[in-house]
Amino acid sequence: MSFNNLDTLYRQVIMDHYKNPRNRGQLEGDHITVEMNNPTCGDRIDLQLKIEDGVVQDAKYEGEGCSISMSSASMMTQVIIGKPVEDAIKISHMFSDMMLGNDADTNEYKIEDLGDIQALQGVSKFPARIKCATLAWKAMEQGVEKE
Repeated sequence: MSFNNLDTLYRQVIMDHYKNPRNRGQLEGDHITVEMNNPTCGDRIDLQLKIEDGVVQDAKYEGEGCSISMSSASMMTQVIIGKPVEDAIKISHMFSDMMLGNDADTNEYKIEDLGDIQALQGVSKFPARIKCATLAWKAMEQGVEKE
């Protein structure tokens, strides 16, 4: 697949998550809530996590922001649900490395194994947008630390 075709596919994946968000809404019952915002661009997220026995049982979010920010939140919730907290943190660190242009693979995970998240790789070329892409991930890290 050529670079242009891959770039187009990645844009389509990002826009799909933006227009058809996964796990958007409110959790019922006991859960952890983390509110974060990116004051430089106005992105805002309210992330809710249900963690039981060290596993992310459910995750939902509400917020507003650019397509990168909201798509990243949608993708992140899809990936962390059902994962042990330690794995969610490892994936978050891997995502941060990818955003910074560092080697993003770990022993346990490779970026191509994480579904739609690889569509955000191109954001690393736009330093001003990295904070948009990482907002939900930082909220998740803060949330699991509360557990």
